[in-house]
Amino acid sequence: MAHRSEVHRTERRRKSTAGGVERLHGRHVIEEALRARRRSLHRLLVKPRPLGAELQGLVDLARGMGLPVVETDGARLSELAQPGDGALQGAVLEAGSLPELNGVAELCASAEGAGVGNRRFVVLDGVEDPQNVGGIARVMDAAGVNGLILTRRRAPPLSPALARASAGAIEWLPVARVTNLVRALKELKSEGFWVVAADPEASVDLYALPDRLLRGDLVVVLGAEGRGLRPAVRGAIDHPIRIPMRGNVDSLNVATAGAVLLYELLRRASTQSTGGPG
Repeated sequence: MAHRSEVHRTERRRKSTAGGVERLHGRHVIEEALRARRRSLHRLLVKPRPLGAELQGLVDLARGMGLPVVETDGARLSELAQPGDGALQGAVLEAGSLPELNGVAELCASAEGAGVGNRRFVVLDGVEDPQNVGGIARVMDAAGVNGLILTRRRAPPLSPALARASAGAIEWLPVARVTNLVRALKELKSEGFWVVAADPEASVDLYALPDRLLRGDLVVVLGAEGRGLRPAVRGAIDHPIRIPMRGNVDSLNVATAGAVLLYELLRRASTQSTGGPG
């Protein structure tokens, strides 16, 4: 393992050349970034020995990939943290930014392995909080969704903070950026996708949605909290869906709403594929 002084000797040079270098914190985020290998990976910084089993596992994984591992003290690791990063958990991964796909066509191509009729995408309309986007990405990964579509404006970058909020799930998830969301939805519809959306003003209850609408490729659109879907986007939706509310509060956090919607769609699709009651 390299001596901690290496960090100090090279830091000034790296500041002038590292432009696109991001620093990832949190063991889960680092592990998923290493496993996914979708970023360019530069080096892993870890606290001095002794290391616990989880940190040693990260070191072994990095070394197995031929990635430099540099020991540095906790104070220096803290200096490398960004505001709001929280506990560093003894490690920092220096890496490039996550790649993004350029538009709907590339996203569809990335999901070819799912097969036509089984592709699932999520579209976010004006969801700007990286914590919410990260939470949605985590649910998407768990529910087997194939890709995320964000707008070039009014959407956050795929930052280390977002990666942390997703518990590393964003490291695996194909993400496409589009300039015009309505045009992107129309393009997806021309490819055979049905477009559904969470909309509190919808007349159709989520649990009353006919099974026939869940056969084939689906796009799920989620709007910003408070503002909801923009009128132009609402006009491009095939099937707005209302999540039933039984309590005194008539709204859900967008990440929670996304979880309810995606898992109900997953349950219904699983029931259909196994021939169970629907």
